[in-house]
Amino acid sequence: MGKLFIVPTPIGNLEDITYRAVKVLQSADLILAEDTRKTNILLNRYQIRKKILSHHKFNEYKFLDSLIDRLKSGETIALVSDAGTPAISDPGILLVRTCIDKEIPVECLPGPTALIPALVVSGFDTDKFCFEGFLPHKKGRTKRMKELALETRTIILYESPQRIARTLGQLVEFFGTDRKASIARELTKIHEEILYGTLGQLYEKLSTVNVKGEIVLTIEGLE
Repeated sequence: MGKLFIVPTPIGNLEDITYRAVKVLQSADLILAEDTRKTNILLNRYQIRKKILSHHKFNEYKFLDSLIDRLKSGETIALVSDAGTPAISDPGILLVRTCIDKEIPVECLPGPTALIPALVVSGFDTDKFCFEGFLPHKKGRTKRMKELALETRTIILYESPQRIARTLGQLVEFFGTDRKASIARELTKIHEEILYGTLGQLYEKLSTVNVKGEIVLTIEGLE
């Protein structure tokens, strides 16, 4: 029986990969990557020459059976996403669940993820928090925001630069202008930026600018 390794990759700075992650990628029979172009940048940096296949939300069902067969035949497969830990707001959980059902060993390496650094630098309560990932784009979005407005734990959200202004505007509507929040943008990269203020202040600051980069929004829980 083979084994599936879940391998976190750097969220920006390529030096953030662990020694163990490099070793697993070097020894794997196959690497599954969300975007092979992005993963090849990392693999080339560490001179890793392995077979790599595209594995994302649009094809994960199509190739599931063949991947399970390869694992059953004794191959070692490493799953990576574009950045951070696979299956955390990224593809991967389908393959993990199927491996568990088929009694194929699964091992997840510890490593980079954007939500924890963003939480720590927010200055909000870190003992209890809830990670929401990306809010629903349409159906259920308003309902979820109303529910989160009553959440007493620190709230962590992922958002795209194209939608951050709209999201902040809606949060102001349901949370009020005075709820404290922080925005972590481009974590670990050259242009890393952390913004602090109230939801109203952050909305005012970002509603008229062209925002770029990956964003983590952290909101203080309701007192």
